[in-house]
Amino acid sequence: MSARSRLLAACLPVVLLVGFATPAHAETYERVLNGTFAAGKTSWWSSGNTPSAVESERLCADVPAGTVNPWESMIGQNDIPFEAGQPYTLRFTASATKPVTVRAVVAPADPPSTSTLNKLVPLTAEPKAFEFTGTSTKATTRGQVAIQAGGAKEAYTLCLDDVSLTGGAVRPGGGWTYGSPVRVNQFGYAASGDKRASVVNAATTPVGWRLRDAAGAVVASGDTTVKGDDAMSGDHVHIADFSRLRTVGTGYTLAVGADVSEPFDIAKSPYDALRRDSLEYFYHNRSGIPIDAKYVGDAYARPAGHVGVAPNKGDTSVPCLPGTCDYSLDVSGGWYDAGDHGKYVVNGALAAWQLMDTYERSLRTLDFEGLRDGLLAIPEQANHVPDVLDEARWEVEFLLKMQVPADKPLAGMAHHKIHDLAWTAHPMMPGNDPQPRYLHAPSTAATLNLAAAGAQCARIWALWDRAFSQKCLTAAETAWQAANAHPDLYAPDEDSVGGGAYDDTDVSDEFSWAAAELYATTGKRTYLGRITTKLTPAGFSWKDTGALADLTIARLPERFPIDRVVLARKRIVSVADGYVRDLGKQGYPNPSLPTDGAYAWGSTSATTNAAMVIGMAYDLSFRPGYRAAVLESMDYLLGRNGLNQSFISGYGERASHNQHHRAWAHQINPALPSPPPGSLAGGPNSGLQDPVAQQNLPGCAPAKCYIDDIGSWSTNEVAINWNSSLAWVAAFVDAR
Repeated sequence: MSARSRLLAACLPVVLLVGFATPAHAETYERVLNGTFAAGKTSWWSSGNTPSAVESERLCADVPAGTVNPWESMIGQNDIPFEAGQPYTLRFTASATKPVTVRAVVAPADPPSTSTLNKLVPLTAEPKAFEFTGTSTKATTRGQVAIQAGGAKEAYTLCLDDVSLTGGAVRPGGGWTYGSPVRVNQFGYAASGDKRASVVNAATTPVGWRLRDAAGAVVASGDTTVKGDDAMSGDHVHIADFSRLRTVGTGYTLAVGADVSEPFDIAKSPYDALRRDSLEYFYHNRSGIPIDAKYVGDAYARPAGHVGVAPNKGDTSVPCLPGTCDYSLDVSGGWYDAGDHGKYVVNGALAAWQLMDTYERSLRTLDFEGLRDGLLAIPEQANHVPDVLDEARWEVEFLLKMQVPADKPLAGMAHHKIHDLAWTAHPMMPGNDPQPRYLHAPSTAATLNLAAAGAQCARIWALWDRAFSQKCLTAAETAWQAANAHPDLYAPDEDSVGGGAYDDTDVSDEFSWAAAELYATTGKRTYLGRITTKLTPAGFSWKDTGALADLTIARLPERFPIDRVVLARKRIVSVADGYVRDLGKQGYPNPSLPTDGAYAWGSTSATTNAAMVIGMAYDLSFRPGYRAAVLESMDYLLGRNGLNQSFISGYGERASHNQHHRAWAHQINPALPSPPPGSLAGGPNSGLQDPVAQQNLPGCAPAKCYIDDIGSWSTNEVAINWNSSLAWVAAFVDAR
């Protein structure tokens, strides 16, 4: 069976070891986060009919009258790991303004829900301490502690304090196993490329390896090279190099002693499918259009989201957040940014730019696949326009709608974002989202992102649709003028609810990037002097776009002064050389090596963005080492890493398949699908900003701070600007 055909069927998550004998100190293993409420309500929730707040470091909730069942009014905490057969002790202090009896429940959050404990708790106005112990019958990372307070005839206030759940044999963050210590690209290697594996092995001298085909015959053998201690993963690593084997086939395995890798393929063109799947991700996440089974299959088909069909409020007439403006705009269309239903100009512009740059690269390298109409399964697949441009246009048209109209205050600026008033629950189809949606205030950063993407759009679409090209150019130049008139309207660093903050108080990089795109399109000298930033080893992201100016100059050398071109090319090659060195000195081939020793949110996109820079260095020099480094970066993403985990859904035996997403929610609703093939998970994140990660990964080595769980938005989210960089790199490695 080929790796492609296996898809999600054989995906295996990282497994938590269970069933240990309980050590004497097990009760010290605290499982509840923020049990004293010193950090406010963080990690705690209450039912929608039960408003709660922290008062004097107690969590107090107003329990309504008129409910029937205890679970109709609750306070709780989710995402608590349980081990099968282990005892857990729940302790808490509670009081109520009326004499009532509630239930204390510890149980898995998902069915079948077999309670660890379910106890009646009599409460009075005097705070009283309680303690209960029960044994978990199920291993899960999605346990729940809850006080069920429904069924009251009269309303009352319930208060909790000093909540603790202790027990289990494995300390929080411990007990993880990552499958075979022989780590390979689980999807497949290019027959003509380098083929290496990373092997976790304590030996300080080389050890033997054997490569077997699908029939079990040894087709190559050799000895490893000792790489040594890998700082980011904590592993002692060897490298097995079997590059000399070029025989196309499926089901290869690599063995070191008794340890055998996951199976993998060797193919002439292993990334043809990923090129398409990573781009089709965007159609799946379109807003304002039905996702048709004809293109995605029955499992992924859904009605249009946010078009005003009840209970949905729609995006065709969205008001401003109160106090920011007094009008409404039609901001329908575009892509949902990540696992929620928000749409953000700063992320959207970068993602659209990378898709359009994929097209511009295809033009210059004569990569005809990238210029093809019919490449993707999307509604526009037969309109005589390259499909990658059709998909990018869906987002660009949304970006244009986010511009403040000419007759309004701050005319020409761009609203920073649009999203729900409050977070929606999992799962939530876009068409079922009941939340009101609001435009957030315009920002200079969003306005300059619109200027950059609009200028690029104008240049590209001049070949395909001159009217749309002119519309993009008008919007871009209007945005540039507005940003210069309002250079310091910063998106605030807010405790955003219903969507991300995407704050940015330094827009010098956005000015430079926008100027580069505008100059490339118009040739107007006024823009040239505003290009002030350059590519550095820090690379680029939605927040730091200055490096993109160099990438645009190098992409379009005939449009810029020669001195600018020479310097941009030198910087790209120099930075790429640094990335290649960083890839080579680690036990696992990641071109992104954090200087502070910590992986950031969306670390896999740092990998793909670095690979993009290396790919551009190849385009400038044709040095084969750069192409080899991009291919080896794909090895990292597809399983040759400290987790033995492919971060791309549908690609590899142990591929991520529980990414944080409202509609791809099979983990919590078996009737819904897992993410489609080609969706890039955010990857290791040392910050552990969500409760699932905090519960399961404390003390993790930076390269292992990841869990394939839908609740871990800080390690397992998806995002358009992550998949756009994956699509760029997939097109690069697929081009022949």
